[in-house]
Formats: sequence, C-alpha cells, structure tokens
Amino acid sequence: MPHGLIPTTRDIPGKESAPRPQNAAAGLRRPVGIFSTGLYVPPRVVTNEELTRTLDTSDAWITSRTGIKERRFLEPGMATSDMSIEAARQALSRGGVDPSELDAIVLTTFTPDQPLPSTALMVKQALGAHRAIPLDLTQAACAGGIYALLVAAHLLQNDSYSRVLVIGADAGSRATDPQDRGTRVFLGDAAGAVLLGPGAPGFGLLSWDTGDELSYDVEIPAGGSRRPTSQETADGRGQYLKMLGKSVWNMATGKLPDSIRTTALRAGVELDEVRYFLLHQANLNIINEAMQSLGVPANRAPTTVGRFGNTAAASMFTVLHETMARGVRHGDLLMMSGIGAGFLWGSACFRHDGRG
Repeated sequence: MPHGLIPTTRDIPGKESAPRPQNAAAGLRRPVGIFSTGLYVPPRVVTNEELTRTLDTSDAWITSRTGIKERRFLEPGMATSDMSIEAARQALSRGGVDPSELDAIVLTTFTPDQPLPSTALMVKQALGAHRAIPLDLTQAACAGGIYALLVAAHLLQNDSYSRVLVIGADAGSRATDPQDRGTRVFLGDAAGAVLLGPGAPGFGLLSWDTGDELSYDVEIPAGGSRRPTSQETADGRGQYLKMLGKSVWNMATGKLPDSIRTTALRAGVELDEVRYFLLHQANLNIINEAMQSLGVPANRAPTTVGRFGNTAAASMFTVLHETMARGVRHGDLLMMSGIGAGFLWGSACFRHDGRG
C-alpha cells in the first residue's frame, strides 16, 4: 500500500475505488492547521542574460526549457540560516507568536550552513526560541517541505505542543557548478516558513501521500562518508549537484499527479474542489504537464519559478506564502505536492480555516 494516512478501497485488491469522506483531519487525533507564513528571497537578482556571460546557453534556451527568467543568489558571507531566520521572523510576526512560545523548529535543507552544528539550532538561537526542539531534515531535498510538514503535524499530536515552525530553505547557488548549464540555470536561493498549530475539526491537514524510489540520477556524489572531500573529488567537481534532466522529467510528471490523486482520494475530495495546487517549482514545463495530466486548468497552480527559479526545500513555500498573502478564503482546499532527489515525493491536502 502507498505511504499515507489511512487505507481506502483503492488500496484493497478487488475493491472498487471510492473516496472516503473525512469529517476531521484524516488519521490525526488532533487537527493541525496553518496559522501563518513567511518568505525571504535575497535581493540579488540573477537574470538569464547574466548567466549567458559564463555559460554556453541563451535566454531563449533557458526560458523554453525551464520557464525561468531570473533567480536570486545569496551574497557572499550569507548562508542558509540567515535566510531561514528572516523567513521565520516574518511568519512569527504574521501569526502573532513570540519565538519563546515555539515548541519545535523543523528545518529542511540540502544546503546546511555546514555539516555540524545544526542549522535548526542556529536559527533557534538567533530567534530566541529557548524552549523549542531544533530538528534538521537534511536529505529530502525538494520534497523536504512535505516531509517537514508531516513531521510537524505529528509533533503536534502531543498535547504539550501548540506551535511548531517549519522552515524550508536552500542556497542552490552554492550547490550548483558555475560551469554546468544543466544545473546552474535551474536553482536559486530562498527560505519559506510555515507556522503550524492545533486546528478545528474538518480543517487543516486532511490527508497526505508519500513515496520513494532510490536513484542516483540526482546526487551530490562527494563530501560524504563514501567519498570524503579530497583534492581528487574537488578536481572532479564532485561537491556539486549532478542531475539527469530526462530522469527528473519522467519521475516528476508521473509521480506528482499520481500522488495528488491519492491524496485527494484519501481526503474524500474531488480534484475540481481544490482551489490551489501548490506544486514544487522545479520547472514550469513540469508544472504544466502535471496539471494537464490531472485535467485541471494550469491557472489553478500559482507559480514563482519564473522569478525565483527552483528553490528546492523552499519551493512549495514560496507559492504557499504568496497565495496566502493574496487571500485564501475560508474553506478553500490547498493541495501541496513536491518531488526531490532520492527520489522522494509527497503531497498534502489542507482545508483553510479563515475564522482565526
């Protein structure tokens, strides 16, 4: 049975597929809702034209292949924690929560400030979130936003937890090879934060789905225990992200629609009831292909990829934040979905409670 909350008739061989209506957050003893969001993007804008000065590429090639026109790069001396702190402060301010009230900080990134100490701990210290447990998810890559939300939702099943801050942040510009157009043009830098807490029955997180398939088609081959950093790995540029674009396309366009359908089924909702599809912003063509596969108009999937590029763990949170800022109505359904290196993928369906 696919990873997720509860089985439906779809999971039982020989049984007819049918949605199973949920009157409360599916499988959660305590409903979990989104209180507020925050977003930080660096001020430095890197256009396609700028990249053409050092890479064998063109604005037309980048735009047609990715839909990206520009992205943001961190300035020297800045790191993932710096972006995370700014996004976190914004989410806390919007939610009217003092850092001292946080019970946990879950930070997902594949570009931590350094291997040790904990980036989440750095953020906790800077915020003054003295009682919060700092947790780092470091290898979920672009699927990290979904995985971090699920970890936070389960932490909130403990009655002593009432506020958990999720942060998705990546400095993709530090992980891509400046000489490799196949990765350099895609990634940008950003951090998104989401404040979660107990919600009302029937609202918040309704259902989810996750899946995985081990692959080395997207990897950073050096710098771990198998191939420790050395002069040899540096000369071979093994510290940088490697990616087979065709493999990413096939996995993303296949797994994301399937995961979204499963998540909707588990929530007991139809796809045409979902107002916003907040997808991983890897590539505009992938988003459009996924929406076409679902039979849903592309205009129900807000995008930031053209302005920010692929911001990895921050990606889904960029569209979540902008959508929330524009105004989400009470009762609106939001479907989040992403896929990252591994491969790891997942989706989560939320019903917005606008009464708070």
